[in-house]
Order: sequence, then structure tokens, then C-alpha cells
Amino acid sequence: MLNPSDILNANILIVDDMEVNVLLLDRMLSNAGYVSITSTVDPGGVCELHRKNRYDLILLDLQMPSMDGFRVMEELKEIDPDGYIPVLVITAQPDHKLRALRAGAKDFISKPFELTEVLARVHNMLEVRLLHKELQHYNDLLEQRVKERTAELQEGSLETVYTVMRAAEYKDENTGAHVQRISFYCHALAGMLGLDEVFIDRIFFASPMHDIGKIGIPDHILLKPSSFTLDEWEVMKGHTTAGAKILGDSNSPYLKMGAEIALNHHERWDGSGYPDGKRSEAIPLAARIVIICDIYDALRSKRPHKPAFGHMTTMDILTRGDGRTQPEHFDPVILSAFKQHHQAFQEIFSSYDGCAVEKA
Repeated sequence: MLNPSDILNANILIVDDMEVNVLLLDRMLSNAGYVSITSTVDPGGVCELHRKNRYDLILLDLQMPSMDGFRVMEELKEIDPDGYIPVLVITAQPDHKLRALRAGAKDFISKPFELTEVLARVHNMLEVRLLHKELQHYNDLLEQRVKERTAELQEGSLETVYTVMRAAEYKDENTGAHVQRISFYCHALAGMLGLDEVFIDRIFFASPMHDIGKIGIPDHILLKPSSFTLDEWEVMKGHTTAGAKILGDSNSPYLKMGAEIALNHHERWDGSGYPDGKRSEAIPLAARIVIICDIYDALRSKRPHKPAFGHMTTMDILTRGDGRTQPEHFDPVILSAFKQHHQAFQEIFSSYDGCAVEKA
């Protein structure tokens, strides 16, 4: 709520090329109790003065020889971030009044000056302006509180994510470095695809949870050094649906995307994947990104049943196929982005080989 002193302490600028008009208006306002009054006879300096002082009210003469008030208002529009021009125009021309209001002025004072009119219009406009600023300040505080609360919720969500990631690493000492690299691959690839910052942030933290369902796979199958039997392979494939169940029914956007990825990261663009044989865009975008990142890292890494392949050999397998892995398994747009920027994947593999996940 405004106090009378708030209005009297408002920051006022008088702009008129005639010194006598400036003195007259200054005296009227000073006698009425206004204490922060600045004036200038140079319209060309108004914008710079307003930039420095952010006046609550500018009393602006329209007819000035070097630069008229309409041009001054045009320049003022470029300064105020909230689009509010605190201008009360001064004019002796009736036809200028409507034009001035259309140009952004909030009110007008007629010449010759009439004390009662000047004080009433100045008071009313300052009251509206200060209430507007008060409301803007309240909105800024509210927005800050919302941001702080959102950050608190995000921090809680990420703490849950880290807990889930530690669970994913629990059974397999090789998993830690793998899931960390997956984060960075996905972050980089999503950026290459031009996706928005929210998506990039979420896939960075959600992608490491792609294999969380493996915590439900018996050790004698999960850690088996040789090839799986058909029955063991069926059990192993169940980690996709298990992961979706573990992460499902959460309000966290990270866990929601994590569940989506866990279920679908072994689907294939051509429909040859599992668990549901989804094809093309029926596979969620986040999972389509993880698919190529996951296979790239698996090919680069030593496994009980295979040696580690170099970057160029891995590139050749992904882009030309080797029978088990074929280019038609991947979203062609994502594969194209991968081929164009494949060097980034080599750098990530070399750089992130066991470090804690920390956003690049």
C-alpha cells in the first residue's frame, strides 16, 4: 500500500526546451511537497538520464526544435524492459494529445499550465506508476520463490536419481563408468539434434538408469562369462520391463523419462528389438537416442564374450553393420547426427572413464 510520502519522494524529470516552463513546473511541484525533481532543456539527453535514474515520471514537452517529444518517446521505448513509458506530455496543440497517447504517453498537461490540473495529473500518474512498480516487485519476488522451490524439488529428484544409479552399479563394477559415459553421450547427441535445454537436462540424468532392471537379474545369468542359453536370454531381456516397473509411477520428470528409456532402449527402428517390437517413431525419442549411445559404448568396452573395439571399428559396425548390429536398427536422423559428430563420442569415451557424473 502506498504512503503519501512515497508519491512525494518519487523521481521526476521535467523536459522542456524553454527554461521558463521548466522553472514554473519545478516551482509548482516543489511547493506541493515533491522533493526529487530533475530538469533538462536538452531532449537529446533524456534517454541517457532515464537509463541512469529510471524516473517514475517524465514531464515531456512535445514541441522542441532539436528533437520533438514523439521522437523522445520512441527512444524511451527501447529502454524500459517492462514496456512502460512513464511519460506525461506537455502540449498546447489539441490534436497532439491523441497522437501522444497512441505513441505511449500515459496522460497529458495542457498549456498554459493550470496549477490544479498539473498537480492532479502528476499525483494520479505517480500513484498508478508506483503501484505498477510495487506489483512488479511482488511478481519478481513470487517468481524467485517459485524458482527456489523448483530448485528444491529438482534437487530432491536428482538425489533419488543418484540413489537409483548407485543401485544400478551395485552388481557390476563395470557399470559405473558405462552409465557415466551414457550421460555425456546422450547430452551431446541431444544437443546435436537441436533439442531444447529441458530435454537435454532430463536425458542427461535419466539415461544412466537405462539398465536399472538388471538389479533383478540373477547373478549367475547377469555375470555369466559365456553366451546365454535361450532360457537365460529370455530372463535377461526382462530387465527392460523390470526397469520400467522400478522407475514407474513417479512424479519426477527424470524418473518418468528413465522409465521410458528403461523399457524401450532395446527396441529397434526396424521393429526387430524387444520387449515389444516397436518400430520407428513408436519408440520414444529419448530411448532412440540412448539406443545408439548404449551400443556405441558396449562395442567400445571389453565384455566377457568380446574384446573392446576401437572407435573407427565401432563406427564401421554402426554405420555399415556386422550382422548383429545394423544401421537400420537406428533412427536415421539420429544416426546421421552421430556420423557427423562421431569424434565427440571418441572424446567422451576417453575422458569419462569412471568419474562422478557431473553435468558438462
